[in-house]
Amino acid sequence: MTVDLTAELAATRLLAIIRGTDTAAAIAAGTALLAEGVSIIEVALTTPDALRAIEALRAAAPPGGLVGAGTVLTVADVADVAAAGAQFVVTPAVVESIGEAARRGLPVAAGALTPTEAVTAVRLGADAVKLFPASVGGPAYLRAVRDPFPDIPFVAVGGVGPAELPGYLAAGAIAVGVGGPLVGDAASGGDLDALRERARAHLAAVAAVAAS
Repeated sequence: MTVDLTAELAATRLLAIIRGTDTAAAIAAGTALLAEGVSIIEVALTTPDALRAIEALRAAAPPGGLVGAGTVLTVADVADVAAAGAQFVVTPAVVESIGEAARRGLPVAAGALTPTEAVTAVRLGADAVKLFPASVGGPAYLRAVRDPFPDIPFVAVGGVGPAELPGYLAAGAIAVGVGGPLVGDAASGGDLDALRERARAHLAAVAAVAAS
């Protein structure tokens, strides 16, 4: 069944990005995030044996949990992650994988920074636009880009932590994508207890925005 990625992101407001140097650690990090209630997880293909990590996390995900692939660049990448069970794909830029994912009915959040890239990504079939790296312009830039494109769902990614999260959501992002500030070194063998604490902090920040 096709996932409504935009609706899921808008509901949860948080996408966790796992990019590590160890397959087992990446799986452990993703499993810990899922257990803490982070329900949408992206595994970057730059992680060793990322496809195995995706398969393992799909098996571990609770009902409603989504596991996708990030840094998906090529047509071949799309075929590989689809075979591994990825439920969505994320790209860092406007690349050929966007159209291939759309052709397969696989939801895609496409990386873009400029207005031209954002429009191009949507025309190629992107469901959402990953504003990346968001920290270059901050929430003010996101707001400015959204003004002429109110119907494009933007996900702010890059340099977003609990302190920055409310500003991006207030500026109109449907969600934020968080790698380093959330995962830290856990996907490379770092402390899982610290990861769990960071997960709780991010979820609390999201909840505070929803309650405000």
